Amino acid sequence: MHKSATLFKFLIPSLIGVFMFLFPMKNADGDTTIPVAYLADALNELIGYDNVVLIVVILINISALLTILFSWVVNPAQEFFRNLFRLNAVWVILRVLGAVFSLMGYFVFGPEFINSENTGGLMLYDLLPTLFAIFLFAGILLPLLLNYGLLEFVGTMFAKIMRPLFTLPGRSTVDNLASWVGDGTVGVLLTSNQYENGYYSKREAAIIATTFSVVSITFSIVILDLIGLMDRFLLFYMTIIIAGIIAALIMPRIPPLSRIKDDYYVEGRAIDETVPSGYNPVTWGYKKALDRAHEAEGFGDFLKDGVKTVGDMWFAVLPIVMAIGTLGTIFAEYTPVFTWIGAPFVPVLELMNVPEAQAASESLFIGFTDMFLPAILIEGVSSDMTRFIIGTLSITQLIYLSEVGGVILGSKIPVGIGKLFVIFLLRTAITLPVIVVIAHIFF
Repeated sequence: MHKSATLFKFLIPSLIGVFMFLFPMKNADGDTTIPVAYLADALNELIGYDNVVLIVVILINISALLTILFSWVVNPAQEFFRNLFRLNAVWVILRVLGAVFSLMGYFVFGPEFINSENTGGLMLYDLLPTLFAIFLFAGILLPLLLNYGLLEFVGTMFAKIMRPLFTLPGRSTVDNLASWVGDGTVGVLLTSNQYENGYYSKREAAIIATTFSVVSITFSIVILDLIGLMDRFLLFYMTIIIAGIIAALIMPRIPPLSRIKDDYYVEGRAIDETVPSGYNPVTWGYKKALDRAHEAEGFGDFLKDGVKTVGDMWFAVLPIVMAIGTLGTIFAEYTPVFTWIGAPFVPVLELMNVPEAQAASESLFIGFTDMFLPAILIEGVSSDMTRFIIGTLSITQLIYLSEVGGVILGSKIPVGIGKLFVIFLLRTAITLPVIVVIAHIFF
């Protein structure tokens, strides 16, 4: 029997974690957010926007210098530094590129196509300050969700749903909810942490990160406002949910995700989710949660784990997002690559009776670089239906390099940029017909 102290050790951290990551609230502007994101915004305001940008530039350049030092000059004794800074040539080059791009954007020198407000400037001034603060609070507070029994409790109850529907363990329910209610980057952070600790296999981590890391309701509202359809919010978000669930049912069962092996980053801790006789899912989940809480570390270890996670995200992910996000937006802004890719789909869109199919095709695949680009390109189109379709699709496509895609690439989740683009294309092919059917019903 567990003592009442163990019960409180399960309940209090878990409830605080649920509140911080899953509880919707309004910020000062009246937008829906979650407490972690609210704290991140408050921190950026307190420090000052320009100071946060400078801190980000310093972190990215420290990462590049230490990566060069520990990869090519000195082999560090500490395992943490080896894992974080001793990398192969490709990752060294990407971190150095991120450092160079950050300096060019901050001091405004070099070609404009690198540091303009739609390329490197967009990354450095719009995205990275937000990621800096979110990584800080999410990294410190993640153990509240992960280490005190909540995943064991929820996982046992949802195992019979998650396994047959999405081929995932029940404990992934918390990751998925954190993404849908909060923010996709928080979901990736959760997934990466669980993968690195052996709770998810390579396949499971890849599925969760590329299938459920949807942007928050707040970002959805921004997209909807951009395309001028705020009066259609309920229809808009209902369509995202329906198309997203259909994609989540299909994507794990087809390549490339279905071909990723169920190997583990460390020795696997795959959880036996069968409920023994004498228990039901609730009572067995409760017992497992109390067992986990009883084994959980003290405050010192909690803080140590959080600081390690924050350092990992700051020094590993920020430089990659800066490098890949800048390169991706350069392709989108200054080359006709995505227009060429979209051109063959004009007849397909016309067959679906999508108005202004030519304009829609040009924004069909540009969302791979940045989620806002399709909405920006389509906002001048006169057809409400076309704007609705492209705006919704830009969210259900899910993979975009300037945030979620960049964070996945910067993590240890085993999905490279090639697989990411294939997944992006498949999600487009799966969700577009669903969105078009719904649009034809309501427009």
